[in-house]
Amino acid sequence: MTLSRRGALGAALALPFIGQAAAQSGQAPWAPSRPVRIVVPFQGGGATDLTARLLAERLSPMLGQPVVVDNRPGAGGNLGADMVAKADPDGHTLLMCTIGTASINQFLYSRMPYKPEDLSAVALANLVANGIMVNANLPVRNFAEFLAHAKANPGKLNYGTPGNGTSGHLSGEYLKVRAGIEMTHVPYRGTGGVIPDLIAGNIDVAVDNLPAYLPHAREGRMKIIAVTSKDRWFALPEVPTVQESGIAGFEAVAWFGVQAPSRMPRPILDRYATAIAEISRNPEVVERQRSIGAEPFPLGPDEFAAFIRAENTKWQEVVRLAGARLD
Repeated sequence: MTLSRRGALGAALALPFIGQAAAQSGQAPWAPSRPVRIVVPFQGGGATDLTARLLAERLSPMLGQPVVVDNRPGAGGNLGADMVAKADPDGHTLLMCTIGTASINQFLYSRMPYKPEDLSAVALANLVANGIMVNANLPVRNFAEFLAHAKANPGKLNYGTPGNGTSGHLSGEYLKVRAGIEMTHVPYRGTGGVIPDLIAGNIDVAVDNLPAYLPHAREGRMKIIAVTSKDRWFALPEVPTVQESGIAGFEAVAWFGVQAPSRMPRPILDRYATAIAEISRNPEVVERQRSIGAEPFPLGPDEFAAFIRAENTKWQEVVRLAGARLD
């Protein structure tokens, strides 16, 4: 699935009609009766956490209740996702889902604590390209030199990601297959652990969502040598894609959205989807997201569910090609 900014804006313009039926019927929209918790299944500091906190900040006044972010890292995001899958579907517990928890993990892990159908799609929030980042002292200046260096040193490089099952992990494994290189995967419990180790040289490479790395790259503390999107990413127009650097057809865009326990009533799903769409259209929010390298891409429950199904088809094949499997 190729995703463009034009498509994202079109989706955003279409969403004001979510929940319109309730408004026309004269029913008051659902509202929470106590604080709402958004579970982030990774450590703070990464794109998942940043997106959740941006939504929480804006959702709170719209819903009339505090909206708190609860970081629950572990098992490639499965720990936090499982908590939400088993939560009361009364609208007070949500999951900030990722491409890993909503799509990849079911194909990667031999045992899952929850089933995909245990979670309902609420809204897609944004898209983020992955980057190939290297330690500032690694003797490479661009992606071509990186591939040459990796091939000349098989198995000697290690690459960090926010964890098993993340888009960084699968993008790295897919890169190894397509480029014919060997690197050792080092999974962390979130982006917050990857960045200091990459800067310190404890790992050579990071494959991860771009937002949290941009400030460090701009300060020269690391180098971003390629992005994994189909086209050059708006936040880094000077950095080439993996495709244009010689690996045809390579594309891996991460995404972040909101899911809820599967039995959550549709009026509650629509209330959240409407609110998230409104937040995503806000010019200040658009600017804030783009400033950290994220592209707003709001979709409602049905559209997001269809989006996830399409992503499942893609990532099931990537996992198969990479031969990746985790217990």
